[in-house]
Amino acid sequence: MKRRTLLAGGWVISMDRAIGDLRRGDVLIEGERIVAVAPHIEAEAAERVDARDMIVLPGFIDTHRHTWQTCVRHRYADIDPQIYFAEMLGAKGAAFRTEDVYAGTLLGAVSALDAGTTTMLDWSHVQNTPAHADAAILALRDAGIRGIFAHGWPLIEGSSWMSGSERGHPQDICRLRKQYFSSDDQLLTLAMAGRGPEMAQRAVWLQDLRLARELGIRSTIHMGAYARNAQVRAIAQMHEAGVLGDDLTFVHCCCCADDELSMMADAGVTASLGVHCELNAQGIGDIPFDRLLAVGIRPSLSGDTETKCAGDMFTQMRHAFAYYRSWMGGGHSRAANAPPTLTLRDVLEFATMAGAQATGLAHKTGSLTPGKQADIILVRGNDLNLMPVSDAVGAIVLAAHPGNVDSVYVAGRAVKRHGRMLHIDMEALRERALRSQRHVLEEM
Repeated sequence: MKRRTLLAGGWVISMDRAIGDLRRGDVLIEGERIVAVAPHIEAEAAERVDARDMIVLPGFIDTHRHTWQTCVRHRYADIDPQIYFAEMLGAKGAAFRTEDVYAGTLLGAVSALDAGTTTMLDWSHVQNTPAHADAAILALRDAGIRGIFAHGWPLIEGSSWMSGSERGHPQDICRLRKQYFSSDDQLLTLAMAGRGPEMAQRAVWLQDLRLARELGIRSTIHMGAYARNAQVRAIAQMHEAGVLGDDLTFVHCCCCADDELSMMADAGVTASLGVHCELNAQGIGDIPFDRLLAVGIRPSLSGDTETKCAGDMFTQMRHAFAYYRSWMGGGHSRAANAPPTLTLRDVLEFATMAGAQATGLAHKTGSLTPGKQADIILVRGNDLNLMPVSDAVGAIVLAAHPGNVDSVYVAGRAVKRHGRMLHIDMEALRERALRSQRHVLEEM
């Protein structure tokens, strides 16, 4: 018999418009799935979890995280961004050992879960050897997160992969598809972290995209970060080639032209914005919230790289809301059709349903909808910084932080309860992360 769990009496934010919010409601989980959401549910033989004083909502979805870099947290936000590129995507990245990839990815994934992110796209562009990919996948599995492993390229001889590259995407991705991801109906799935026209020759990026589609996986590509990439008009090149599609997610898009964003919208391409890192990355360009919304694209959110910012979704939501309210509402918007303001629910949608759509998982997660997987978080509404709650969505977006996350469920399995991570040896994780950081920063 499948295990049954009843989350009883919480303030439910379903993110499903047909269900809405329940000031006092129950959520019934059976096995991996949500089977009911209602004001009151009678459930025999179910573990009853008292969710009174809790805000119950879908787990957050991070659509772009360079998780392998987590052990070098906060190193690069206060220095020239070119040093980050030279070091992390240069000599240091090239010298990353498999144990460094494992440590960073595990720490990043566990931290994401602890902060209420139940789904994360691991944008892993450190595939120096096949063993590096294996280490990242093992770390995601050991963390227990719903993960999309986005396979990138090596950083050994990095310039040959990132500047007008004539080298096709590493063929090891085919092995990974067979060995780890033969089914799409599992907790971990595969994507391609692609390079696109800004990094590779036309024949190369076209072949890379063909390969991803032959493998039946999505592609995620950095686009339009920093003014130097505006003139490439990468999206226009892909539009011209007839290869834009709804299996693509473009990250940043800060310096992409307005007509290119319209091309994205017409083709169903989704967007990922790493708001906190983009605000900290000098010269990256304006965050194109207004211009994306003006063409009908609802962007997802990401923690990007913790070398430059905080990775949790509370931080991304808070910065997104404030950025739009202060800059766009203050006349900064360049898009005539952009919404005059954002609501708190808009921002929460970016962190949930928009993320599900950008990862191709909207049929599985992103809302508390019966039939979907039970990716659910409980946030303590009686904590001092949130109580007394008068608007649950406002409390989550404006004031909550990772320390308020009481419980986390992924596919119906509790990975955090009563503020404590389960199934993870936290002391061993700390020691492993510290050893890796010392190697990366001191020994290299």
